[in-house]
Amino acid sequence: MENKHIAKELESIHRKLDLLVSQMEVQQRKQQEMEDLKNDLMIIGKDAFQTAVMELEEIAPHFQTTDLVHLLKNLLRNIRNLTRMMEQMEGLIDFMDDLKPLSKNMFGEVMEKFNTLDRKGYFDFMREAAAILDTIVTTFSTEDIRLLRENITSILLTVKNLTQPDMLSTMNNAVGFYKKMDIEVTEDVSFRKIIQELKDPEVKRGLVFMLEFVKNMAAPNGAHINGNNQNH
Repeated sequence: MENKHIAKELESIHRKLDLLVSQMEVQQRKQQEMEDLKNDLMIIGKDAFQTAVMELEEIAPHFQTTDLVHLLKNLLRNIRNLTRMMEQMEGLIDFMDDLKPLSKNMFGEVMEKFNTLDRKGYFDFMREAAAILDTIVTTFSTEDIRLLRENITSILLTVKNLTQPDMLSTMNNAVGFYKKMDIEVTEDVSFRKIIQELKDPEVKRGLVFMLEFVKNMAAPNGAHINGNNQNH
């Protein structure tokens, strides 16, 4: 009986010893893993430190420890400003999010307006106008443009005079008369016949008008016109 009790005790002790050995093995494996990790980290840390040293050597002439301290002081001193700026940035982001639907509507309206202008021919007109401008640039020289600039006043005054109601009426009558004119000379005209025609008052007035017209066309600045007006 006593031997059985002793055997049970020994068996219990063996189980406990086996458990302790197993736990010790697990602990040793963990220690080994930690040791391996430490060695790997030391290698990585050494490489990273060497790399950092090499990189910092490039900026060493431009950087001092006091600069870092000064930067940290400025950051701490302006922490409220940085916080306010970040809050404003958040507000701006929220504003942009709210603006997106409105922007889409505005973009759609702008595109619709462009489509309307295109249907009406505005873009075709601008293309043709650009082609006209290109033709002017390639046809006329800089000297021509300079002369145009110097004489633009005279040109505009001439256009202004031509567009006066009485002048337009006269030109319209002349054009209408030219279109209706069907005078044909069917017989031989002698100098005697011409001299007889010159005695006609209407012919004389017509000749005087033609002479005055030619003189005024050749005179500078309408000198004959002014003279005739003074005589009258």
